Amino acid sequence: MHGTHRIRLYRGSVVACVLVALPLLLRLPAAAQEVPAGPEAPPPAEQDHVPYHKNQPIRAETDLTLVGATVTDPMGRLVTGLEQENFRVFEDGVEQEILRFSSQDVPVSIGVIFDMSGSMADKIDKSRQAAVQFFRTANPQDEFFLVNFNDRAQLVSAFTDSVDELQNRLMYTGAHGLTALYDGVYLGLSQMRGAHNTKKALLIISDGGDNHSRYSETEIRKFVREADVQIYAIGLFEPDGGPTPEERQGPGLLADLTAMTGGRAFAVQNLNQLPDVASKISMELRNQYVLGYRPSHRQHDGKWRKIKVKLRPPKGLPPLQVSAKTGYFAPGH
Repeated sequence: MHGTHRIRLYRGSVVACVLVALPLLLRLPAAAQEVPAGPEAPPPAEQDHVPYHKNQPIRAETDLTLVGATVTDPMGRLVTGLEQENFRVFEDGVEQEILRFSSQDVPVSIGVIFDMSGSMADKIDKSRQAAVQFFRTANPQDEFFLVNFNDRAQLVSAFTDSVDELQNRLMYTGAHGLTALYDGVYLGLSQMRGAHNTKKALLIISDGGDNHSRYSETEIRKFVREADVQIYAIGLFEPDGGPTPEERQGPGLLADLTAMTGGRAFAVQNLNQLPDVASKISMELRNQYVLGYRPSHRQHDGKWRKIKVKLRPPKGLPPLQVSAKTGYFAPGH
């Protein structure tokens, strides 16, 4: 059979190898610092400035825009093995020439935003296990920080590569108080100023809703658009949406924040699934495509530029879904 590739299906501890037209890699679900009170937003991260090229060292080019893209099949499983010709990138409706393409696993700077509010009391143990599983599936070059939030957001651990330190800090926290989710996201975006890696991500673990933040939803949406940080979320939602309007709005809010950045939100009602979902997100972060292009619109006007990534999938595959950030602010004068 010509033109075939090997694939691996990871299902718990069982590994099966079969031949198909495209590799599909999947993992089935399987010093406190208070958030600043002032209105100053985190400064926008330097506009996507370091290109990736497949199997070549990274080198800096300041005028390239980078877009991370995740591809999944109809069952939500990761699709790997696509090539540059399978992607199209549009900026403000105009197709761009892809100049850099990579599917390499590169180091990531990651912040975990962990809900410690009172509503998490009966979910906290499984949530800790999920966070630890996420840390332990990291690469040696990755770095992490940890933010907790209840009545206020606190930096529990600054950037570190020590999973043991992060695990220890998680063990000594209890769930109580109200929910300052927006403040937790703000503090996480602020901490990314000190990131050492070009690729940056936040993972929010929460049961949704906000009832005690200094920052508003509108402000947080603005901050997220300005920051070049991919956001994922694990939402521990009640089947009926919860007793308060804030809790019922939680799923929609987390889905919107993650979609804006090219990340995804995973709703979890069975707490035993949490560690597997955390592993799935970790694997997704490490199996993304990076597309680099030089914008045809060169004007430095500071305006929002819409991005759309489309697929030209190989024949014979089911419909595929691509997730990527929805845009960026152009450099100003």
